[in-house]
Amino acid sequence: MKLLTLNCHSWQEENQIEKIKTLAVTIKEQSYDVIALQEVSQKMGSEQMIDGLKADNFVVVLLQELEKLGVTDYNFTWDFSHVGFEIYEEGLAVLTKHPIKKTHSFFITQSHDTNYWKTRKIVGATIQYHGELVSFYSCHLGWWGDDEEPYQTQVESLCKAADGEGTKYFLMGDFNNDANIRNEGYDYLGSKGLYDTYHLALEKDSGSTVKGKIQGWADNQRDLRIDLILASNPFKIVKSNVIFNGENKPVVSDHYGLELEVNL
Repeated sequence: MKLLTLNCHSWQEENQIEKIKTLAVTIKEQSYDVIALQEVSQKMGSEQMIDGLKADNFVVVLLQELEKLGVTDYNFTWDFSHVGFEIYEEGLAVLTKHPIKKTHSFFITQSHDTNYWKTRKIVGATIQYHGELVSFYSCHLGWWGDDEEPYQTQVESLCKAADGEGTKYFLMGDFNNDANIRNEGYDYLGSKGLYDTYHLALEKDSGSTVKGKIQGWADNQRDLRIDLILASNPFKIVKSNVIFNGENKPVVSDHYGLELEVNL
């Protein structure tokens, strides 16, 4: 099984359509089984479609580009988390080539006010793979040390919901905590019994998905490993590697992507 997670930084990028086309071509080439996307935005005033989707929703445009390439076998689920930059409805999505048996959408912050930028929601899909139900969650968490929306509360809410489904699962996305910093958010995630697939991988690279300053990391001067794929079980991970970093495919976002090959 091949997985991809990417914080899209959608509609904040120069040459956005060209970058969506690059993403679409890569998806066709790699034929990922499951894709988790974060910062999947649409403009508040755009043309309304169905199920809260608007015509310029990043995932809608991506699927249109995939269709132009002859790829029509992805199902998806998307939901709106919070308003970003006062003009975008920012959400999360999971795309998969496999039958979706159940979709998930739930808040992990104390705030459920979608007008508040710190409000966080998780979007997920449970699929059937080789006769077994497996769940995948697209995650975009806040920051360690936030007294208003504590990171610990977000992690507790996320794990409680995922564990409650009774399936094996993967948490994929932007966890906003550097894996190289001890005794903060990354270690707190590990304390919940989650497995970092990067450490399980037989083959891997540096794992760094952010270089320098980006939104939310204005003072950063280091390489960060904040985009992760965490698992409920110690699966056999064949390979974990960074993509869309200028070396392995062109850059398409302020985050690099992370792809994984796992034997289920």
